[in-house]
Amino acid sequence: MIKYTTATLDNGLTVAVNRDRSSKLAAVNILYKVGARNEDSEHTGFAHLFEHLMFRGTRSVPDFDVPVQMACGENNAFTNNDYTDFYITLPKENVQTALWLESDRMRNLDISVEACRTEKMVVIEEFKQRYLNQPYGDENMLLRGLCYKVHPYRWSTIGISPEHIERATLDEVRAFYDRYYQPSQAILSISADIDEQQMIALADKWFGHIADRPHAAAAIAQEPEQTAPRRLVAERDVPATNVTIAFHMGDRLSRDFFLGDMTSDLLAGGDSSRLVARLVKERRLFSSVNAYILGSLDAGLFIFKGQLMPSATEQQAEEALWAEMRDLMEGRISDYEMEKVKNKFEANALMGEMNVMNKAMNLGFYAMTGDIALINREIDIYRSLTRQAVADFCRRTFRPENSSTLVYRATGRDNRTAQQP
Repeated sequence: MIKYTTATLDNGLTVAVNRDRSSKLAAVNILYKVGARNEDSEHTGFAHLFEHLMFRGTRSVPDFDVPVQMACGENNAFTNNDYTDFYITLPKENVQTALWLESDRMRNLDISVEACRTEKMVVIEEFKQRYLNQPYGDENMLLRGLCYKVHPYRWSTIGISPEHIERATLDEVRAFYDRYYQPSQAILSISADIDEQQMIALADKWFGHIADRPHAAAAIAQEPEQTAPRRLVAERDVPATNVTIAFHMGDRLSRDFFLGDMTSDLLAGGDSSRLVARLVKERRLFSSVNAYILGSLDAGLFIFKGQLMPSATEQQAEEALWAEMRDLMEGRISDYEMEKVKNKFEANALMGEMNVMNKAMNLGFYAMTGDIALINREIDIYRSLTRQAVADFCRRTFRPENSSTLVYRATGRDNRTAQQP
């Protein structure tokens, strides 16, 4: 269990702190409630662009990394479809260095013509190298576009096209910063061996003076229920064919998230799991196979993905995946499998509580969901799940009309496909 204290500063900044008496390090995490889901379809990739821009420096601190290194710290960041996260670990005696730096760049970022031009070039090159000129690079983009027709999850964090970043004006970039990089749009979380009230006081010292300029939240279009199967075949010059079948499922706070997470582990949680044991080792249909959920804030996806062996046809591969789904729908799950998966969830949760960075990051994430107490309830939720509940989830989710199948075919492969069951 992670003990924590929360507070909201007068300017709207959410603060969540945890005292970790076992560590000499402090972890400072700041989460901004902006990801690709907050963009519009004509201006994508902005959240990811700001992950880069936030390291360009401010008028007071022209090089963000130098004071972090001088304080014996490390820092990094990431962006996904739901939020942007920045984190620093350093000796607890230097925690104020991290707070100073993060408060400074929250509103004082130097978004100059040169900084914007440079980081736009970096992002565009990343887009080309990782997504356009890389084997399988556009696969997830194609899958998102197949599964989502309305919701902004239909594009990846990098955006729809590099042209969106290329043509972004300085005014548009600054407007994005002013909308989302505000105290009321952020969550500051700290884990360190420091008194919790002292940490909240330090947060107020460094962030409390920042004026909040809130903007009206833009409506996010919700994806309508899918009523017919979808299919896309993309032929590419790649070593092997991939088959992916995706299904819409519940959001991060729904019970279906936990059922989906458990189901994915029953199917693909290690070398002894069902998909690996049956379809890779025994039947040799796939060289690799996986099942996972996206865990999105809004309604997400349950995804099956496998890379075919040269001797396997697409039809065999798809039929095998559907057969595994039917096995679960019919409740053929042993007590041993259920207990093994539940033990794994509990062990992972306990391991995560041993690291100050994990704790700070998790506090920020759960605070963002609006249910920070969930951080300590999840093990009990997993423990409460039954095989009947898993089977029911599978029946409701793994329906042909709820499926989107992407065949990412290696050039020259057999093009036979499976019929929907």
